[in-house]
This record gives sequence, structure tokens and C-alpha cells, in this order.
Amino acid sequence: MCPQQDPEEPESFDTFDSFNLAPQILRGVADAGFTEPRPIQRDAIPAVLAGRDVLGLAKTGTGKTAAFALPILDGLLRQRGRGPRALIVAPTRELAQQIDAETNVLGRHIRLKTITIYGGVSQRPQIEALRRHPDIVVACPGRLLDLHSQGEINLSRVETLVLDEADHMFDMGFLPDIRRILAALPEERQNLLFSATMPSEIRHLADRVLSDPVVVELASKAPVSTIEHALYPVGEKQKGALLDAVLKLPGFASAIVFTRTKYRARRLAQQLDKRGFKAAALQGNMSQNARDRAMNGFRKRTFDILVATDIAARGIDVEKVTHVINYDVPSTAEAYTHRIGRTGRAEREGKAITFITDDDDQMVRAIERMIGARIERCAIEGGEEKVLPMPPEERRGPGRGRSRGGGARGGRGANTKASEGRRSESARPEGPRGSRGGRRRSRPAQRGTQSSGQAGDQGASRGQQPREGAQTPRLPKPVRAHDGAHTTVDAPSGAPQQRRRRRRRRPRSGGPSSTSGGQGSQA
Repeated sequence: MCPQQDPEEPESFDTFDSFNLAPQILRGVADAGFTEPRPIQRDAIPAVLAGRDVLGLAKTGTGKTAAFALPILDGLLRQRGRGPRALIVAPTRELAQQIDAETNVLGRHIRLKTITIYGGVSQRPQIEALRRHPDIVVACPGRLLDLHSQGEINLSRVETLVLDEADHMFDMGFLPDIRRILAALPEERQNLLFSATMPSEIRHLADRVLSDPVVVELASKAPVSTIEHALYPVGEKQKGALLDAVLKLPGFASAIVFTRTKYRARRLAQQLDKRGFKAAALQGNMSQNARDRAMNGFRKRTFDILVATDIAARGIDVEKVTHVINYDVPSTAEAYTHRIGRTGRAEREGKAITFITDDDDQMVRAIERMIGARIERCAIEGGEEKVLPMPPEERRGPGRGRSRGGGARGGRGANTKASEGRRSESARPEGPRGSRGGRRRSRPAQRGTQSSGQAGDQGASRGQQPREGAQTPRLPKPVRAHDGAHTTVDAPSGAPQQRRRRRRRRPRSGGPSSTSGGQGSQA
């Protein structure tokens, strides 16, 4: 890209005109409804225009897409060439579609071509679009690598690489694909990494890709201040009734409901639809056409509720989503940030509601540490939301919860350990030690040292009784002992142990055993 100005110069960028962008791009900015740059845009756009690598960290919903799309469009317009010249890699199909749509709005007055590449659909239209040499390719890693291995996309002319949602891209699942993509790109290129969060271990990986980057870190991991947070303590089986009550609260217009599994998202959407709500599911097992129908219906308000897994937590930009409801608590505090970032976007107000059970206390404390504030506990009484008083144990501070995240907050959580102990005791087997469950392997008796009668006495002294209802073991046949003692039969209490010992001593050739010293049955 052509350098426009030194990003280190002490200059204020209060308007988009101050970036010296091309007039056609400024017209696209006006069409998008942007009036003044947001903080991430004020700091990142000058650095990208100057050709610097950028690591941009900003809260979800603060305008990261325009922060890299505007300078890329400006550079491609000022210096034409054969594409693809800009590669934008996104973790999900929904995010790739959103980036492509916003880029097309910003660049509608310039003759630049953009395409999207992702799996789940036929690759034939994507191959045909690539043969027309688009200027910008927005791609998901898997399909991009498939087309590159087939020789359908040439990455040697890429001048700018963008990794959006970089912390997700550098997750262990994406790291091998990202390395293969980096190996296919020219060494001389501009690298831009944008994300809402960047853990320290992920930042080390990013440092290997970036060269002397400009770090734009505007805020902590806390969500935007326009979001109101609330926790609703509830039992697992009462979540459905609570969700109905929340959706009927005043001020509700549209919501994204997050679940932990794909099956639960599909089932919950069906249940809401049967109860009279206009709901649709969005989860990974759906075809691309079905996902498009769900997203388009949610944008056009055909559906008021979108029930989704975390696949939708990143990249969905739908205007005026009033509520985000965590039907299941997210697995990490960072995932909480991405989920609730679907509301309160573009400085609008929104509400994030999380249903919590006794097992979620540890994650709740992690979320509260991340946002730097305690979240109010609420309940619905008489169709209105009421704030609950703080539990006494929370006044004593964290650290009293169970290892799985549940605290002794009265009720079931307080008695869990005791009940688990009672269950473990009742589960102990009472049968013989040789039976299934609680088995203890006895040391096999040595030949010539112990008679069967002695073994039976020891078995009886240990209290080995057959388990009630179990099949009574068959008593062994009389066998002559090696020490010359008379043949005896064990008592039933010693039968299982004696039977095992007799198996070990059974001769391979068949026939009765001989007495010690070669006497007895040889006649």
C-alpha cells in the first residue's frame, strides 16, 4: 500500500476527511451512515495507510471491520493491479459474509471486486469467481486451502493479509491451517490482526507473524459500557419457563439465545416456536442455505429470536438486538464477551442476561473479574424484574465454591458433597471380593502349602458371602491335596476362591490328579 502519512505524527483524526481517503470511498462511508471515526478507526486507519503491520485490540461492536477495510480499499484504488491483492481470513462463514457485505457498502463507488470463499456450498461458483481475478478475497481457512491445493487460487500477489478475530484464528484448531496459508503467501506483505481479545499465549504467536507492529489496544477485555448485565439463578429444569418470562418483559424486541450444544439449540428453537414465539436456530449442522435463511429472517424480523451456539458469537452484526440471553453459561470468560457483544453495538443500549445454576459459580466469578464489577442477581416477580440481595457467602469473597464452579449457595449446592458421599458409600459392592465391583485380587496359593479345607476356613473368616440375588457358584469337585491330606470339600463361603485355585492347578492332560509322592490313582 502507498504510504499516506506518518501514524506517529501528533495529528487528530476527528472526521473521515482527515484520513485523506479517496472521494469515492468517502461517499461509501456516508452511504454506510458513518459520521465520525470510532476510537479503533482513529488509531488503526493511519497506521494501515502508512503500510505498517497492526495488532488491533478493541471491544466487540466497535467498528474493527471498517478500520481495516477503508485503508485497504484506498490502497487498491490508488494503485491498480491483478488480484487477488488482499486476503481477509475469518473463522466462520457468517463473519466472512458480514465482512464482504460491509466492504461492498464502503466500496460501492469504486470498481473493485470482492468474493467470499467458505465451505458448506459448491465450490464451482467460487472457482469461476476466482478466475476473474478479484481484488479482495474473504475466506475461511478450510475451503481456502482446498482451492489452493487444487491450483484454483494464486496467493503470490497478495499484498495485505488480514486475520480477523485473531485469537480464534490462532486457536489450536486453526493454527495448522494458518501456518499453511502463511507459507503460501509472499514474504513481503502487510499483516493486520484484529480481535476483541488477545490472551498472552496467543499474542506470542501473533508476534511471529507481525513485523514491528503498531499495537492499538484501546480498552480492557470488559464489554462496552452500553450493555446492562444480569444473572438469573435457576434450576436446570426451570430454564424454559424462565426464558418465556424474560421474553415477555417490557423493552424486549429481539434476542439471541446462546446454548452450549447444537442439539439443544435446535430443540429450544422448536419449543419456542410451538409456544408462539417467532424463533429460528443457527448451529453448525445446518446447511449453508438453512443458515442463510435463519440469518436473513432474523435481520428482516421474520424471526424475533435466534437460538444459536457459539458459532454465531463472532461476526453477527444485526441492528437493534435488544437482548442477549445465555441459556447456558459460556465455557470461558472471553466467550462471554463475544456472546454479549451482539447487543449494545454502535453505542446502542442492550441487555445481557445469563441463566446460572449452582454449578456455574466459578465461571460467574471469572466473568465478574473480567468486567471488573459484580453482576446483579435478578428474578421475575409478577411479570417484573426484581434485583435479589447479595448472598452472604459472596460478601465473604470468592474461593468457597466447589471445584466444578458451584458454590455453597444454600439449597442443593450446599449439600452436594454430603449427598455424593452417601451415593459413593451405597454404591460399594457387598459381595465377595472376587465379584465385579470392589474387586481385590487374592494372592494365589502355592502348591503343597495349603489344603482346600484351610483355604475354605480363611475364606469364611474374611466374611466372603455371595451377593444377594447373584448366581450361586458351583462347588468344586473333591480333589486330593498334595500334602497327603484327606479329600475335603470347602464350605460355600470359600467356594469362589477355591474354584479359582483349582483352575490354576487343573492338569492339561485330563484325568484325576495324583497324590503327593506318586501314590494313589496310578493303579
